[in-house]
Amino acid sequence: MTRPRALVLPILPERALARLGEVADLALASDRPSVGFTDEQLADLVVETGATVLVTDGDEVRASVLSLPVQVVASMAAPTGIDLELAAEHGVTVLHAADRDSEAVAELTIALLFAVGRNLVTADREVRRGRGYRGRMPPAQRHRGMRLSGRTFGIVGLGRVGRAVRWRCEGLGMRVIACDPYVEEAAHSLPALLAEADVISLHTPVTGETRGLFGSAEFAAMRPGSIYLNTARGALHDLTALVEALRDGQLGGAGIDHFEGEWLDPAHPLTRLPNVVLTPHLGEATGESHEEHAEMIVEDIARLLRGEEPAHACAPVMPVAGSA
Repeated sequence: MTRPRALVLPILPERALARLGEVADLALASDRPSVGFTDEQLADLVVETGATVLVTDGDEVRASVLSLPVQVVASMAAPTGIDLELAAEHGVTVLHAADRDSEAVAELTIALLFAVGRNLVTADREVRRGRGYRGRMPPAQRHRGMRLSGRTFGIVGLGRVGRAVRWRCEGLGMRVIACDPYVEEAAHSLPALLAEADVISLHTPVTGETRGLFGSAEFAAMRPGSIYLNTARGALHDLTALVEALRDGQLGGAGIDHFEGEWLDPAHPLTRLPNVVLTPHLGEATGESHEEHAEMIVEDIARLLRGEEPAHACAPVMPVAGSA
């Protein structure tokens, strides 16, 4: 029986790549664009390699690719660039481990909290430029921040990540409150949380209820000088309203790890605000997360090729031709 050919677009850990090589012939992409392949570019590569299994990471998988004899698309990133409906129509199984590394995301949330609350990024830049003691105002006054102990930390969305953030903030001596209509212990309403919290952190998925959850009214209802954190999704807030709240001093600062399309125009007004720390979707960017996720995905590919049910499918599971 002819072995399937797997086209691997991202860099996989050695152990996961070796495991994939046990069940399929490998074709590794070279000169991959930093933002991933377009649908047309990827289709050309699929034709060139004869691949029936794709391992992607933010690449576009739409009509051009799905019209080819591809059987499995395994996505290391959130499958936002994959046309899931069309994949189902063409009988292509899409694999994605949806569970986020809650510990890693929680750690980045705390990192952003410190970076914003203590003005670490702007202070670092001044030291590097030899401007730490510029002018008449000493740095300890210019970069005076927020002591976290004794403050109130508000969590919107008390799922796995929210819980991981909660115990870390409690360990810092903060009072933690939460809002989540689907979790009984998250007893605060959103208006009550906005009125009480010194820091508000979003950890909810994007749904019809939560898209654009934070806009002008919500930012205006937050305590003056409070900190806003979003390590969940960019679609949860109105970016224009956030900029206005930061500019007029309603918010003391913000830490953002997600943007719509995971890209922010470098000319956007948000990039010029000194009280904002911006990161490019680094919540799960740890070696441990990458290895665990890759091994999960590769094991699911192996299950499919054996004719078994995968553990992480986000489109209808279709039998793979030639599988036992």
